[in-house]
Amino acid sequence: MAASIESLLTEISSSEDPLEGLRNLRTAVLAIPVNNLRGVGSGSRLEVIFSLLNTTDKEQIEICVEVLGRILQAQDPALLFHARKSALESGLQHPDDSVKILTLTQMARVVQNGEALTQVLACEEILKKIIQCIAAEKISVAKEAISALTKLAQCKPGLDALFRAHLKELKDVMAFSDIVRYRVYELVVDVSSVSAVSLGYCASSGFISQLLEEMTGDDILVRATAIEMVTRLAESQHGRQHLAQQGTMEHISNMVIGAESEPFSSLYLPGLVKFFGKLALLEGPQQVCECYPAFLSTVFDMLLGQDPTQTTVAMDTIGALGATVEGKQVLHKTGERFKAVWEKMSQIAKDGPTDIRVRCLDAIGLLLSLPAEEQTEDLCVLSETWFCAISSQPLETFRNISTQPFPELHCGALRVFTAIATQAWGQKMMIQTPGFLEWIVDRSSGMTKEAKDAKFELVGALASSPTTQEVLGSHNALRLRTYLREGPYYVTAVAAVSTEGAE
Repeated sequence: MAASIESLLTEISSSEDPLEGLRNLRTAVLAIPVNNLRGVGSGSRLEVIFSLLNTTDKEQIEICVEVLGRILQAQDPALLFHARKSALESGLQHPDDSVKILTLTQMARVVQNGEALTQVLACEEILKKIIQCIAAEKISVAKEAISALTKLAQCKPGLDALFRAHLKELKDVMAFSDIVRYRVYELVVDVSSVSAVSLGYCASSGFISQLLEEMTGDDILVRATAIEMVTRLAESQHGRQHLAQQGTMEHISNMVIGAESEPFSSLYLPGLVKFFGKLALLEGPQQVCECYPAFLSTVFDMLLGQDPTQTTVAMDTIGALGATVEGKQVLHKTGERFKAVWEKMSQIAKDGPTDIRVRCLDAIGLLLSLPAEEQTEDLCVLSETWFCAISSQPLETFRNISTQPFPELHCGALRVFTAIATQAWGQKMMIQTPGFLEWIVDRSSGMTKEAKDAKFELVGALASSPTTQEVLGSHNALRLRTYLREGPYYVTAVAAVSTEGAE
């Protein structure tokens, strides 16, 4: 097959109408595993495909890109860059975006190879052109450029090239527009997340301080985007340390407090809450909620308010906090405030808009979940108290939700049952509710794949609990184990009885 590809390349090079030959070449290339294409198109034969990119014929460009993408993927990065440097540089300026994307994808491979990287760093024009691609009209081109530059910055020589030798080019492209400026911030945050050294380069170049200043700008939408970027920066330990040194946490806390008097704060307040929500997950709910009390108070206010977007963000945040034991305790300590929040969530779960109900069910499931190794008496009592506060018959409430004609609600209700299925009080409630266990092992309820998977997870949680045998009895425990053994998609075969000739 490799020989036939070489033959097709020769044929295409001498053809006045190469399209048919290109189609045949694509078929041949796609029929061979990538690893077997390593020696294909070596030398000058592949030049014909690069040359055929110089056209306005869309189909011809499409086929050339597909063929080159497959063949080049098999080439050694150092040899590829050495042999195709000129073609790669041309590809970065090609008017067709698919050619730019192909070139940038290959450059991302090249800069990760030590030998090839040395060659790339010596080619200033290529690096400049990659940086300029951040300003491309098509976002997919910019994304590939950011990816290639992020990979380039994985080592000190790459960092030196990007944030010292080519700092001017980065700042020039940043001035192109608000959109492009935030693409550069995206690159900076991606690079900063790698290590403290990488973050140091980004900080010394002035980009991070500039990003932090954007959070207080006059443009509310720009402010919201900046907060989102800073939240990503806080995902790494060294990133959080840098933000703490800059006083960013206190600054964002003050923004949360001041949001009440801002006329358009609803556009960026959810981002501020997400920042502290992320911080709480990484640093611990108790520490964050004690250091920045405005955070939890604002989350409660948002959930109790009337703005659907803020309500949803608040529910997601409370669910994430309450997924941990420490978070449950923090919420419980707020007393009447959380009681009001829980009542609102219970109401939303029963009759809110469908999309918000789904998110609410997920949050309730997280709040009620309690792994076996964390099930102290106090925590189990707390979990049961919360569940029983939902309604006078909470088990039936969620079973009714699961029967409504929305697969997302069905699965959400099942996840709530899964959360309490590992706790003895939850199992007792199930066994005391007539027909409930029969409903759990009934495969006719919930016919979608997602529903079957959710039901299987519920059965698995029940079957694996150390208290199941004692609470549910050996017969029910056996039914659950049988269900698990049969798998989530088991179908009971029904024999067809023929009535032909019965008379």
